[in-house]
Amino acid sequence: MERTLFERLGGSDGISTIVDTAVNNHMENPAVNARFLPLKEHPEKLRIVKEHSVEFFSAGSGGNVAYTGMDMETAHKGMNISPGEYYHVLDDIMRALDQLSIDEATQKDVLAVLWSLKGMIVAK
Repeated sequence: MERTLFERLGGSDGISTIVDTAVNNHMENPAVNARFLPLKEHPEKLRIVKEHSVEFFSAGSGGNVAYTGMDMETAHKGMNISPGEYYHVLDDIMRALDQLSIDEATQKDVLAVLWSLKGMIVAK
């Protein structure tokens, strides 16, 4: 039986590590870090962003996890995220997967999921 994307990403613990690594990549990326560095000054908000990201990716990848955050359009409304910023965030996430030695087939599945969200996030 084929394993779910959730399982291939290491379950909630693996996805939590991916989110932590990706957020660190965002904070180091000059193309998007202005959106992420302020979260360091608000650790509770950073914790919530990470928690919702873990829930979202867990639920969306086949895990038995409830997502308690806002829908993507509402969460990103008013942020006016450019396509370029979105691509940089995707690159940072893909780099996190590579840094954590996630196999290529799983990376492609994650990229497909992330790509499907673009219309709900860009320029909202």
